[in-house]
Amino acid sequence: MSSTPRARAEWAQRPVPAGAPEPLPEPVRDALRLEVVMGALSDPLRMHIVRTLLLESEEFDHTCGWFGLDRPKSSLTHHFRTLREAGLIRQRQYGLERRSHVRVDDLQARFPGLLALVADWQR
Repeated sequence: MSSTPRARAEWAQRPVPAGAPEPLPEPVRDALRLEVVMGALSDPLRMHIVRTLLLESEEFDHTCGWFGLDRPKSSLTHHFRTLREAGLIRQRQYGLERRSHVRVDDLQARFPGLLALVADWQR
């Protein structure tokens, strides 16, 4: 899927569903740092996670299992935490599972064009 203007419009942040838990700790928009974001995206698996959430997301947020990644849970926990702490994704705790979505509005405001590069990335 390419990042046509129509596709970019679909990146718009979905409204938070009623009753959704508060997000886990994350940096505020003004504290997002390009070198930290780029460091998190330097791993191909993390780039794949963000790109998949950006282009194939079907709901407000998704569990780790939605990606179908064949990795140990501890490894996935590390990758998702790295993305959250860099400010790329927002996570919420629903019982025993964490669900994630891309912080589109924050990233577009702070680093215009970055998400288009992620969307156009090919493994």
